[in-house]
Amino acid sequence: MALAHRDGIACGIIGRALRSDRFVYLTRRRDRILPTDGQPRPATMRSISPLHASRSVVVAVLFKTHAVGRSYSESMTLKLGFIGIVTHDMTASLAFYRTLGVHIEQGQDDAPHVDAKLSDGVTLAWDTVETIRGFDPNFVPATGGHRIALAFDKGTAAEVDSAFAALISAGYTAHVEPWDAHWGQRYATLLDPDGNSVDLYAELATN
Repeated sequence: MALAHRDGIACGIIGRALRSDRFVYLTRRRDRILPTDGQPRPATMRSISPLHASRSVVVAVLFKTHAVGRSYSESMTLKLGFIGIVTHDMTASLAFYRTLGVHIEQGQDDAPHVDAKLSDGVTLAWDTVETIRGFDPNFVPATGGHRIALAFDKGTAAEVDSAFAALISAGYTAHVEPWDAHWGQRYATLLDPDGNSVDLYAELATN
């Protein structure tokens, strides 16, 4: 069976008529196309020469084929829903991020799950270890280093230093003191109550 593809339509030419509920079969006899019900109709496709003698029947089979489209990764629109933090102590974690400047509604310190939206629209979400184990009983928090790293743009080098000092004064742990990084940013790192890395940074003024 010969196949020709055009705009997602495949045309197949075979030597005799067959019946099927899935396909449309048209038979060609000289200058008109006859459906398999035997009723003549005007030709609606280009003439197809008989394969053999004039008594031979040529059948053109029209059926849809799937067009080759873009891959899933090319057509998928990806939107970040939230950044999740798993904590051993919801009260302590929320207090740290409030001091950092995240607006978190009061009265949620005992909640199993908390959401807070940052000024740029990104959502931070907290879950207690017990909450995670409610649907993942074998969950074990990672050890040997931080489980997640967050970086907050403080806008100016002075704001990096000010925020870092405020958090240290509140009793939180410094990891890297503020410094002028060679890639052109003022940078500092603290650890939240669960040991997660929290970076503060800002572009350095150009000379």
